[in-house]
Amino acid sequence: MKLRAVSKALPKRVVNNQELACYLETNDEWIQSRTGIQQRYLVESESLEELCVMVAKDLLAQARLAADELDFIFIATMTPDYATPSVACLVQGKLGASKAFAMDVSAACSGFIYGLATAEKFINSGNYQRGLVIGADIMSRLVNWQDRSTAILFGDGAAGVLVEASDTSNLTVWEESLGSDGSCASHLKGGGATTFHLEGDSSKVELDFLTMNGREIFNFVSQTVAENITTLFDNSSVAMKDLDYVLAHQANQRLLAVLSKKTGIPETKFLSNIADYGNTSAASIPLLLADKVLERQLVLGSQQKVLLTGFGGGLTWGSILLNL
Repeated sequence: MKLRAVSKALPKRVVNNQELACYLETNDEWIQSRTGIQQRYLVESESLEELCVMVAKDLLAQARLAADELDFIFIATMTPDYATPSVACLVQGKLGASKAFAMDVSAACSGFIYGLATAEKFINSGNYQRGLVIGADIMSRLVNWQDRSTAILFGDGAAGVLVEASDTSNLTVWEESLGSDGSCASHLKGGGATTFHLEGDSSKVELDFLTMNGREIFNFVSQTVAENITTLFDNSSVAMKDLDYVLAHQANQRLLAVLSKKTGIPETKFLSNIADYGNTSAASIPLLLADKVLERQLVLGSQQKVLLTGFGGGLTWGSILLNL
């Protein structure tokens, strides 16, 4: 499998830290010093479907392909426009991708990694030639905008890749490792708490909003996610010292520094764009990939060795070592 194209789509509205400080007890210096975030994009009238369709159309245009040449469409998201139909089916319909099957992947901030790993399995089966893997979330739907601890962190956006079968001599995926731990689900949860609504317990309405135990998430990243990365390299023919770059989920600039310290990978190899977008959940890794390809720091087909690492609600985590 190879990555043939990468693209992104963002809402029109940009909200900087100064704007948040107008109604939250915070300021730009406080936010930047603790998160590295300067601004984020937030939807006004845009739907998740619209953002994903923009990404999908650009991917097809770059690859000079028709929609009916796609075999599958995977959308990684935890903020779909509807419970059903899936965002992927809506995108498939808008594109006219009549030969593609479509499904959403729900793994929070690890979603793009899960989707990419799934796509590789379908392509390697020999029955599917190419497809789209898009990570997209409208996190502003889940955020309590009166809660400083979460309101400063999140943004909205979509980004993705077009993947297709490649000659076996051009190996793209060297190694992968995925994991989940539902026993820690309460550390990061929220949105659509229908169980409590059906019971008529209005005191649980706060579960419509995203809640996070910051200390537990920090421990999770510094221990479980770091171990996932080191174990992946222990099992790989690629040495950690030969790695060119790390594209980790853009949750918080401090967490990138923690992963660098815990894994021994130099912090200079951890690419970042969190200052411009905040935490965009499933969109963060492909959004970072798209930016760095546009900047020519990463080049598709260059054989650069990059590590993609996601982690988030579930709890979920996963890493994929790629040859670009």
